[in-house]
Amino acid sequence: MLAKKYRPWLRLLIHIICVAPALWISYQIWLWLNFETHVLTANPIEHITDFTGKWTVRFLLITLSVTPLVKLTKWRLLVYRRLLGLYAFLYGLMHFLNYMVLDYFFDWELIIEDVLERKAITFGMLALVGLLILAATSFKFAVKKLGKKWQKLHRLIYPLTIFAVTHNYMMVKADVLIPTIHAIILAMLLSYRLYMYVQINKNSNKIRIA
Repeated sequence: MLAKKYRPWLRLLIHIICVAPALWISYQIWLWLNFETHVLTANPIEHITDFTGKWTVRFLLITLSVTPLVKLTKWRLLVYRRLLGLYAFLYGLMHFLNYMVLDYFFDWELIIEDVLERKAITFGMLALVGLLILAATSFKFAVKKLGKKWQKLHRLIYPLTIFAVTHNYMMVKADVLIPTIHAIILAMLLSYRLYMYVQINKNSNKIRIA
């Protein structure tokens, strides 16, 4: 159990850890644009897109991991779940902006055509739209306004994470190890939730029968 006096420090630590990948890739982009040595490989745009896509998936998986971790450890981490979800949106937005600006240079006709014709891009766009909805309704005003509907709406994280993991897997051309690991972790997290749902229903039925 986390004492209240440690929570501001923990929140600060979470912010630092979450921002670190974005700062690192931004620094590498700065090196690239200034013709200095960088690690963005021979195809920097593809590397940046891949990097931001992976971290979007990772933050979604981390967000989904909070509830099981709380159940196992009894740590009061649920207060940080929305924060982690917002970072997933931040990296998803960076991923889309890289695709929109560097890949297609704001050519909306080609972007729409790409979304409609390529299944991998379709899954990615569905995930981004879902993230946008969740991010827009993650503030206290939206929570109060939506009431009980808020929790139901935020169950969108399950299908959108499936879409994001599927998009990540389909976009990889050769080494699918990391997308496969992401898919396995997602399957475990969803299986855990399904198991808990079944157990809760069983216990509810026992109470009714008694």
